[in-house]
Amino acid sequence: MIARKIIGGGSGVDMTDDRQWDIVTSVGLTALAVASARAVETASGHIDDPYAASFVRAAKPPVPLPLEPGDDALVSDWASMAGYMGVRTRFFDDYFAAADTPQVVILAAGLDTRAYRLDWTGRDVFEIDQPRVLEFKQQVLDAQGAVPACRRRAVAVDLREDWPRALLGAGFQPGRPTAWLAEGLLPYLPPEAEEKLFGEIVKLSAPGSHVATERLPESAFPDSLDAPFRQASLDMGIDIETLWNRAPRRNPNEWLGAQGWEVDVEQASEAFARYGREMYPGTESFLGQAQLVKAHLPS
Repeated sequence: MIARKIIGGGSGVDMTDDRQWDIVTSVGLTALAVASARAVETASGHIDDPYAASFVRAAKPPVPLPLEPGDDALVSDWASMAGYMGVRTRFFDDYFAAADTPQVVILAAGLDTRAYRLDWTGRDVFEIDQPRVLEFKQQVLDAQGAVPACRRRAVAVDLREDWPRALLGAGFQPGRPTAWLAEGLLPYLPPEAEEKLFGEIVKLSAPGSHVATERLPESAFPDSLDAPFRQASLDMGIDIETLWNRAPRRNPNEWLGAQGWEVDVEQASEAFARYGREMYPGTESFLGQAQLVKAHLPS
């Protein structure tokens, strides 16, 4: 995630604000919500994130967040998001399993724990996010006695700053193939920030690199989001429509293809079917159109 200051009207995150976000407010609370969804999906047996619930408990959010199926009154609406987050998590876990690169970079890593739960022995893994985010995550993981299964490097820098320089300073080697991930990030970015992000990724990627992201095409945005999805966010005290930037933007899939990357796109509804899951009723028209994207730069 990027920043704390939110402006109304669906304009997304203010990229000029220099404040860091708090884990229990605004965009920070969405990171906890994702951890909550992963906890529910872990308890359901769909994914395996043994640390997700610990983040929610440690943060003490202002509203209760479910940690397992049937947990508290939020679950009826939250099921719409928990299932989607579970499918998305599994998709990107599979992406990393197939993209066997010596380096991994997770952009806006939030409360991602792949460095601790995936078999990344021998890999260099760089997690980029704001200092307070990484500090909170490290405190919780240390309390759990978690040990990374890789050489993990926390890169404490805001993506609005010179993150490529910070990444290089942390030991990243642009001459080595890299698997990049921008999960749950693009909807928060203004178009120009998204274009700059992909431009930097391409400049830093050696042949044999991979990139994966989640994209919400313009056609997915109706006048108002699907009722279950929006209600779930409102239950948490978040109006997700004011956090996301819905301004028209370049299609990164087409742009990556023009740069020589081989792009594969799967709609979320297709991923649900492939994993033997059913979408929560009423979310098909929005979440079903979300695109899970993988791209590879041939050697």
